[in-house]
Amino acid sequence: MKKILIIVAIAVVVIGIVAFTVTQSQRNGVAVQTGPVESKSLATVVSASGEIKPKTYVNVGANAMGRIMKLHVKEGEHVKRGQLLAQLESVQPAAEVAAQRAGVNANQTDAVAADAAMKTNMADLNRAKADAARTKLDFDRAEGLYKAQLIAKSDYDTKKAAWEVADAQVAQAQARIQQSKAQLDSAQGHIAQARATLASASDRLDKTTYVAPFDGVITNLPVREGETVVMGIQNSPGSLLMTLADLSVITAEVKVDETDIVNLKLGQTADVTIDAIPGKTFKGHVTEIGNNAVLRSSGLATTQTTSGSQEAKDFKVVVTLDSPPENLRPGLSTTAKITTAAKPDVLAIPIQALTIRTAKDLEDKSASGKTAQAAAPAGGKKDEELQGVFKISHEGGSTKVKFVPVKTGITGSTDIEVVDGLKKDDQIVTGSYKILRTLKNGATVKIDNSTQKKDEEKS
Repeated sequence: MKKILIIVAIAVVVIGIVAFTVTQSQRNGVAVQTGPVESKSLATVVSASGEIKPKTYVNVGANAMGRIMKLHVKEGEHVKRGQLLAQLESVQPAAEVAAQRAGVNANQTDAVAADAAMKTNMADLNRAKADAARTKLDFDRAEGLYKAQLIAKSDYDTKKAAWEVADAQVAQAQARIQQSKAQLDSAQGHIAQARATLASASDRLDKTTYVAPFDGVITNLPVREGETVVMGIQNSPGSLLMTLADLSVITAEVKVDETDIVNLKLGQTADVTIDAIPGKTFKGHVTEIGNNAVLRSSGLATTQTTSGSQEAKDFKVVVTLDSPPENLRPGLSTTAKITTAAKPDVLAIPIQALTIRTAKDLEDKSASGKTAQAAAPAGGKKDEELQGVFKISHEGGSTKVKFVPVKTGITGSTDIEVVDGLKKDDQIVTGSYKILRTLKNGATVKIDNSTQKKDEEKS
């Protein structure tokens, strides 16, 4: 009997300990981190990397095949528009130009001769017409006299034959004029042909000389005097002689992820940092936004590929620096942080405080069914996802959380704007991430911000 009493006493003690532990656990709840809803100034920033490029530059490529006779510039040299840059060998093109000029002159001489011959034949035609008119008058008089039997038939026949010969000479003179016109047209056609050939030869000769299309700096000069350069054919690029850049306007050409490109607009401000100039930030603004996506792996535009691809894509964006330093060089690595939206003094919460719950999750809370159902919108589908936060509430001496749907606005680096659902100084659950994933609506919690304070002191 004594042993039974001892066993019962021990069991009562164990049950009491377990009950006390459960009660205390339920009273204390899950440990969470909290924070207030605050008023802040937010800015949405898109960060993209790329390289420094001048706004205006040109790669001077070989337009003809030949040996470089003379380079008139050096890398880094400033040049003016129209200044001579390089000279290729031009003996053969110059000889072709001289030959074609001589051909043009010869054809022009032939045209002059044909024109003179036509004028001579026109004079002969006028003379033949005058002779024909005179002989026609003589024949008409002779015909009248012959009918009156005042002259012999032989005289009549002589006058008639003279008129017929004169008339034939008119026709012959007209034929010679047509022939002269054809010869003149042919000579003028030869002149046009010779001039076209001369223009072609002159163009080949001009392509042996390279001049600066605008004021700028020679940023690249990969060739030397004496080297032979070739022009490009089909898919084979030609030789590059040099690169001329206008460094008065410098840009940062960056690649923006496809998920961010819809938020970019022309004129938006940007902070540009350059790896070669640490510790300095340069102001700029967006001046160009690409309309075609570029594959991240190959760098080719999507219109250049025939097969569909699900890989990540970027868009080219050009940011013009407002006050670029003089020591910038094309090709330097750079990062641009573009401000796509900014709002002063808005209600904001930490991004990590946002969580997703379905209407079913909110209705399944048994401990406080009314509170749970109030959080879910009326008529909502069971699997409909709701974005919201867990708001701290004090009920009956215990601390509980209530899921509150919120509408958000712009997103900053660490905070997000709250448009509807909360008010300033509301206390919400901000962590931890593991707790937020599993936290139930209406659950009892215990506020523990000691970890958060330690993190803030370290930072």
